[in-house]
Amino acid sequence: MAQAKDKAKKAGRQVGMLGLETQGAATHGDSYVPLAARMRPRNLDEFLGQEHIIGPGRVLRKSVEAGKLTSLILWGPPGSGKTTLARLLAETVGGHFMQVSAVAAGVADLRRIIEQAQDLRLQTGQRTILFIDEIHRFNKAQQDVILPYVEDGTITLIGATTENPSFEVNSALLSRSRVFTLRALSDAEIRAMLVAALIDGERGLGGQHITMDDAALTALVTLANGDARSALNALELATDAAQSDESGARTITVAAIEDAMQRRALLYDKGGDQHYDIISALHKTMRGSDPDGALYWLGRMLEAGEDPLYIIRRVVRFASEDIGMADPNALSVCMAAQQAVHFIGLPEGELALAEAVVYCSIAPKSNALYNAYSAVKEDVHLTRTDPVPLHLRNAPTRLMKNLGYGAGYKYAHDYEGGYVYQEGLPEALKGRRYYVPTDRGVEARIQKRLAELRAMAEEQQVEQPEEQS
Repeated sequence: MAQAKDKAKKAGRQVGMLGLETQGAATHGDSYVPLAARMRPRNLDEFLGQEHIIGPGRVLRKSVEAGKLTSLILWGPPGSGKTTLARLLAETVGGHFMQVSAVAAGVADLRRIIEQAQDLRLQTGQRTILFIDEIHRFNKAQQDVILPYVEDGTITLIGATTENPSFEVNSALLSRSRVFTLRALSDAEIRAMLVAALIDGERGLGGQHITMDDAALTALVTLANGDARSALNALELATDAAQSDESGARTITVAAIEDAMQRRALLYDKGGDQHYDIISALHKTMRGSDPDGALYWLGRMLEAGEDPLYIIRRVVRFASEDIGMADPNALSVCMAAQQAVHFIGLPEGELALAEAVVYCSIAPKSNALYNAYSAVKEDVHLTRTDPVPLHLRNAPTRLMKNLGYGAGYKYAHDYEGGYVYQEGLPEALKGRRYYVPTDRGVEARIQKRLAELRAMAEEQQVEQPEEQS
């Protein structure tokens, strides 16, 4: 690892105003193999990134160097090195490496691999390390097929997933595996990897007289967004598209990099953790009255292709849950944004969404309404469902009137100030208070008004106690 970084640092010194020029006599290698595949690390020392799990002295590193490897799940974003790391781990412990993709493999394929593993174990004693890419795509039955063979040691499982294994991998299989979380590569690691590819004459682009200045290299690092595969694929595409000058040299410019990448590789999965993490970030930054943070997370979702109507549904909910009566107009603003997005779509509707998000961020906050209705739901489900008090019942027929329906009801408009006290709850819940407004925003006025009404109610109960039987 240290040697690879030193090599990258040394090469990096060549990056400057004059550009990075790669020269050498070595051949390009097999032109049919993508650059990303050719540049795969050949051993753990060449592996860039993931120092927290595979760096010197780490448990996994020490374990495999001692020839021991237990079943594990590698969870991380695309291009973080899951497949490469699995292969290197298998090679380090001397295991027979077999790879399948959960997208294409079925139960029959798994049974065939298990039979081969059993035969190999009997004949040579060599272990089989089964790497399942995108293991989250296997259903429960498929995962159950390998479970007993993981348990008895016939195979050592390495699963790779971009989804949270807590939700996507069977608990029985998960309990027999160690989960390691891989991180997206840092900009420094992506840069070191690209420089290595440019100067490597055996497997990389060395010998092709490629010139790439620091601006182009920085643009590629930024647009790659921590995805090693994306970075190398874009570098190869930009190299192949570059025109040679009279001396045979080719120059990779910022424009060529942007053309090769087309758009930044945004880390987002509309059905996975990123979807829920980012909508959570939007909700929490709005609640924290942070319009800048909220706008950023909104942009992250929209630019990654999230359904705008899903976003506005969550923002509408926020208007009632976290703002409520502190600013009742928030709900109107959000519903107007929903109508605008539904009517004109994207990209025209982006600003309507942004307006709703900013409004909700800076509005006074209150969860009093949320708490009130939560308490109401609890009472509805946990207390007896008493009948509606007679004075609150409807009395459309003579029979109902004779039975006392509506008797004693006081019409508020007939009283001074348009208010008269009368109990609105069943007898068992009499006097219960659900809505307790805060002193923020409009609720400050509501709080004052409720205090006035309750003071009037107390006076009326003292003056006319016989009517409140």
